[in-house]
Amino acid sequence: MEAAENHFRLNKIVPSHMNQSMTMNVFFHVISQNETLEGGNVPDSQLVDQINVMNEAYTPAGISWVLAGTTRTVNATWFNEVAPLGIHQTTMKKVLRVGGARDLNVYTVGFSQGDGAGLLGYSTFPSTYASNPLDDGIVILYSSVPGGTTVPYDLGQTLTHEAGHWVGLYHTFEGGCGPTGDRVADTPSEAGPAFGCPIGRDSCLSEGVDPIHNFMDYSDDACMSEFTPGQIERMKAQISTYRDAPAVVIESHSSRTTSSQHPSF
Repeated sequence: MEAAENHFRLNKIVPSHMNQSMTMNVFFHVISQNETLEGGNVPDSQLVDQINVMNEAYTPAGISWVLAGTTRTVNATWFNEVAPLGIHQTTMKKVLRVGGARDLNVYTVGFSQGDGAGLLGYSTFPSTYASNPLDDGIVILYSSVPGGTTVPYDLGQTLTHEAGHWVGLYHTFEGGCGPTGDRVADTPSEAGPAFGCPIGRDSCLSEGVDPIHNFMDYSDDACMSEFTPGQIERMKAQISTYRDAPAVVIESHSSRTTSSQHPSF
């Protein structure tokens, strides 16, 4: 992280107007183990609903997401066994990824076996694109889209959260109660991730209660509702620096899990 942050500090491009709008294409790659919904074959209607959820979340940032295409692949191995940095996700992305640095590729899978079991999703960061463009994108649990079955993560905020990483944000609990945190000044420090919706939780001595309503925490979908102005400023600078221009980069992933018992990447 420090190397990536140092590179960002030295090469940061700030948009000439922070309120300028940005449009991102989204390409969904629906991976399933068979052609049923239970087997991961997410219908187009839920993908449209997912885009609508993202647009509602990112409207204050002036970022809009456009559904640019959908592919469907029946592959039980990819569906069940894809995991961060694993050989199956590398192969899957190499075969399916389309577009450039500002084209978000989203892969929906089952996360039922192997190192990825229990994940809700994971994402690459903008700073990793130039060194490994084929790896760029987000992988999410198919049943986390709006109308899915992974309660309480069934309102589509998993992709909202992972897209936050894709545009350069860290978890609000990054660094715990330490001084650097998520590198955003207006998100109060947080000792660890929030689960459920623990209103009033204050896990650090610094000013402000924990940002449990922030999209970059681990709260239930229904509890998430906001990005801060500081996060919006950072995401727009990250996009301008890494998704509008080539850069020397350092590879990393981030993920969200269904339970505090699973590791976070």
